[in-house]
Amino acid sequence: MAMLSTISTTQQLESQHTSGVYPKRDLTIVRGEGAYVWDEQGRRYIDCVGGQGAANLGHSHPAIVEAVSRQAQTLISCPEIFYNDVRAAYLAELTAVAPGDLNRAFLCNSGAEAVEAAIKFARVSTGRTEIVAAMRGFHGRTMGALSATWNKKYRAPFQPLVPDFIHVPFNNIAALDAAIGDHTAAVLLEPIQGEGGVRPADPAFLQAAHALCRERGALLILDEIQTGFGRTGRLFASEGYDITPDIMVLAKSIAGGLPMGATLIGSRVGELPRMSHGSTFGGNSLTAAAARATLQVLREERLPERAAQLGQRLMDRLSAIQHPLIREVRGQGLMIGMELKMKVSPVLRALQERGVLALPAGATVLRLLPPLVISSEDLDVVADAIASVLFDMT
Repeated sequence: MAMLSTISTTQQLESQHTSGVYPKRDLTIVRGEGAYVWDEQGRRYIDCVGGQGAANLGHSHPAIVEAVSRQAQTLISCPEIFYNDVRAAYLAELTAVAPGDLNRAFLCNSGAEAVEAAIKFARVSTGRTEIVAAMRGFHGRTMGALSATWNKKYRAPFQPLVPDFIHVPFNNIAALDAAIGDHTAAVLLEPIQGEGGVRPADPAFLQAAHALCRERGALLILDEIQTGFGRTGRLFASEGYDITPDIMVLAKSIAGGLPMGATLIGSRVGELPRMSHGSTFGGNSLTAAAARATLQVLREERLPERAAQLGQRLMDRLSAIQHPLIREVRGQGLMIGMELKMKVSPVLRALQERGVLALPAGATVLRLLPPLVISSEDLDVVADAIASVLFDMT
């Protein structure tokens, strides 16, 4: 599928007035449905970007559209200084499906905000300041979340960052053991590093983190912003590691594509001081209604189980591609990375020309985050397109 090189009116207008901080692809998306998006010329693409992981239910899912439309006619905004029926119902439903004793939640607007809340809650609860995070980890771009993020390309322009953040090699138990001490408030980890290359944690590593935190009075924070809500084949990835964190951060697909985040809080976190944190838009009734509908669809349509089955099918297809440019295929469920022996950018451009949209995860990893409602036939098209692109490059 040939791409038009002409800059559209939309692209000109947006380029003139946007901040300029985003690298733009030569593509204007105007509509989406399920696992497909369409551009200005009416060309259809299979979407394996999935809103960077925010579209687990696909685009414009009827249940989300109906919930948002109904709630918008009733009440859109209601800050948490008041009680609200929709928010109360969602808090009960979310904590009911959360692992273990995560029975409290702070609602906000994004993953970075959820991480910021987790850091503050850990520090105020323990009276300690140090946060141990992992190399290659990514937790957001606000100043606290950025301090926990490892990659220097994100960090360097904004030094000095928040102090008392330590980074250890991912999956290195000895280094983690050495880093957790009397001043450690929390250990912050992703069950699968997304931006860091789609790298799953070793079960022994997360279990060691869990045990060391309990032994030494620190809290374990799991960042499930990208891995949550069915993406990895379970509702939450941590369920596959047989541990319950003390704090879990969520966002992306929590509200079917609307902006929302949540920080779930367990029993090892003490009572939080009044006014120690807050959010004007957090937990508003519109996104709470969307989040309720999202959770219902995930469970009724058994989308986590579907992600496990389709993800294994796609992993098998990709692993069967015998090509010298492929270094490794890894992931869980429908969170899949293919590490290449070359820069991934030309592959992404060639896939777009063939009607498939995908993501990078670092310089050399092709990342696939398709909606969990995608068909097996479309995943076969994706696998064939990847193979075709790679063979065309040799």
